[in-house]
Amino acid sequence: MTDLFAPDSHDWDPRADSVQRDQMAAYDEMRRRCPVAYSDYLQWSLFRHEDVMRVLTDHETFSNAASRHLSVPNAMDPPEHTRFRRLIEPYFSPEAMASFEPHCREIAESVVARLPQTGEIEAMAELGQNFALEIQCAFMGWPSSLHEPLRDWIRQQHDATLAGDRERLEKLALEFDGVIRELLETRRTAGAAAPDDVTTRLLRETVEGRPLRDEEIVSIIRNWTVGELGTIAASVGILVRYLAEHPNLQARLRGEPELLPAAIDEILRLDAPLMSNRRVTTKPVMIGGRRLEAGEKLTLLWGAANRDEAVFGDPDECRLDRDAETNLLYGAGIHVCPGAPLARMELRLIMEALLADTIHLALIADKPAIRARFPAGGYSAVPVRWRAERQGSSPDLVRPMGKKDPAG
Repeated sequence: MTDLFAPDSHDWDPRADSVQRDQMAAYDEMRRRCPVAYSDYLQWSLFRHEDVMRVLTDHETFSNAASRHLSVPNAMDPPEHTRFRRLIEPYFSPEAMASFEPHCREIAESVVARLPQTGEIEAMAELGQNFALEIQCAFMGWPSSLHEPLRDWIRQQHDATLAGDRERLEKLALEFDGVIRELLETRRTAGAAAPDDVTTRLLRETVEGRPLRDEEIVSIIRNWTVGELGTIAASVGILVRYLAEHPNLQARLRGEPELLPAAIDEILRLDAPLMSNRRVTTKPVMIGGRRLEAGEKLTLLWGAANRDEAVFGDPDECRLDRDAETNLLYGAGIHVCPGAPLARMELRLIMEALLADTIHLALIADKPAIRARFPAGGYSAVPVRWRAERQGSSPDLVRPMGKKDPAG
């Protein structure tokens, strides 16, 4: 994979075709050959689990304040981060998840039930994106009329990101912020008649004894929504593709659904739905044998760190008995994803619904899944053949294709 490396003094080219065709394979190669690498596009990229963990646990040397825009609390450091984090965490508490679970289950089952009884589906659009849109609007208390505008916004943002069109991205960000501000204003106008949902409750929050400013609420909602819509859809695509490729594991999870939480986390360790996060150095530091000066930007590549042989052995081995503490799917340290309980519940419920409603998921030999391009993870398209376990279904199955089936 010599074309990973840029033709000048830089260590690699993250936008090279060889990287974009299969980010996981390219990052595996970089982790072994140049674990702390520089490029114009991502600046310093970290590929090893050990180096990423060091950054995550040393927030004094590696700051989260790496964004040009207000990002609450993602781009904040203590003590500011601590104050906002304390405000946000109750929205994802065990009590909040238990309250939302019945509605979440209903949506998951509805999305699956709308799929055709048999034939081919494109799992990213028909399952992952539909579920992500419906579940996020339900969690925030937004009307279903926002589903399609949000879908169109995601598509436009994706296209502008791939094109590197900063002007278009800025315009799209303002459009999205405008939608949120309209939702806030509607609830203010309604007063006591406003729905008691997550969006309304954020309007009542205070930090350090003062109400949240609108720009802070917009930032919180933007981070929750953009992150949720992208990563949940990507996660569903990865999970469906993996199970379609591994029929023994698919069958085992149908018979033992209690294994789904461990299986989901492990499959998403193998193939990251969220590729990266950023940090910036606050002082000179040596990491991975490279000297970084103060103010250097870093890209933490989750998809690489979570496949590190030094921690996981064979990175492609699917094991349901791994130590959950080593899996960086939701990060680690003080910035671990606060929404992880919600994401885990949503993914468990959509996969429970899918496996309960099907007797067959298989890849299609002449229609391979198409890899997403950075900064997205997972796939842009996942064609699969499926058969539902509904009244009148035929027991005749098409033999699924696939490689060695782990955990079967």
